[in-house]
Amino acid sequence: MITLCHACGTSYDGAGEPAHCKICADERQYIPATGQKWVGFDTVKATHTNKWQQLEPELLSIKTVPAFAINQRALLLRTPQGNILWDCIANLDPATRSLVSALGGIHAIAISHPHYYTTMQDWAEAFDAPVYLHASDREWVMRDSPALHFWQGDRLEIAPSVTLLRLGGHFAGGTVLHWDRGPGVLLAGDILQVTPGKDAVSFMWSYPNMLPLPGRTVAEMTDRLRDVAFARLYGAFEGQDIQANADDIVKRSGQKYIACLK
Repeated sequence: MITLCHACGTSYDGAGEPAHCKICADERQYIPATGQKWVGFDTVKATHTNKWQQLEPELLSIKTVPAFAINQRALLLRTPQGNILWDCIANLDPATRSLVSALGGIHAIAISHPHYYTTMQDWAEAFDAPVYLHASDREWVMRDSPALHFWQGDRLEIAPSVTLLRLGGHFAGGTVLHWDRGPGVLLAGDILQVTPGKDAVSFMWSYPNMLPLPGRTVAEMTDRLRDVAFARLYGAFEGQDIQANADDIVKRSGQKYIACLK
């Protein structure tokens, strides 16, 4: 039996409800004031559906409606070598299985940080796909799976023109995905948080508890992107899309953030 944390979507194995969700007990997430609540995986699949949106000819977003848990979106990147699922959402309903299969399945799954691990084990099993997670965040995996591959270092190419980059920050293994196509695209999760005006990004250790990162850490994050070309950037949530000059926006945002800490 698979149980999901209602607040963050992380999945747990076993009969009954866990004593607490380790992800929510960490200060980068939160336990709701009403207390920890749980919901069955099958219940979510029966009461929710997934909304699809085409962001680019070869990039689709998948978001659960009505909103569930953190309410992030997953992104399906279509490449000649196979589809790559970036980040994960908890709901894997029959319609999503059918649509993904019709699009060619999933070649690989990569996830930015533990808040979006959700039901990655089930997506991996459904599509016989490996899941790439940074080894620095291994302690936050709540369900084991033979599909999980823990990588180390600061970059890993998982397909031609598709590279994972460890930036750190929000989590030690905080990862973004660089798609080296045209002027370049960055899939950022909320390792880089797109602001409402879509003309800046920000950097936080804890978003719900509004705890900032040190300036030194932000400087290291932006420095790791110094030689990475990308014009467009897609964040963790619907509408968080920067369509031009994204690399310059990230650079300037880092400088502004650091200046505000002085």
